[in-house]
Amino acid sequence: QVQLVESGGGLVQAGGSLRLSCAASGRTLFSTYAMGWFRQPPGKEREFVAAISWSADSTYYADSVKGRFTISRDNAKNTVYLQMNSLKPEDTAVYYCAARRLSIVVVTSRGYDYWGQGTQVIVSS
Repeated sequence: QVQLVESGGGLVQAGGSLRLSCAASGRTLFSTYAMGWFRQPPGKEREFVAAISWSADSTYYADSVKGRFTISRDNAKNTVYLQMNSLKPEDTAVYYCAARRLSIVVVTSRGYDYWGQGTQVIVSS
């Protein structure tokens, strides 16, 4: 079993920055997994934010965050990050980290096998 634990959420003013971290533990082959970040705004469905291939040579972003958010990973630390800059009130959501056993990156939540519990991000205007 693989455990994913997110951290780094909090309350920030519009225009500010946060860096989310997601640490993997357990019976994991983290370095072979594609990883993704998703979010669920209040009262809305979960949506794709960003994803990264196992080797970090490919990254994908939702149009709404492109140019503001950066996904990265450190396979030696079994950790994936989401650097969020120029935050907007509409970025307010619970952010989830997800791991996909297959190395091919996908942007749909159904393609991921393991999920963290989520970390809350609130952006005030």
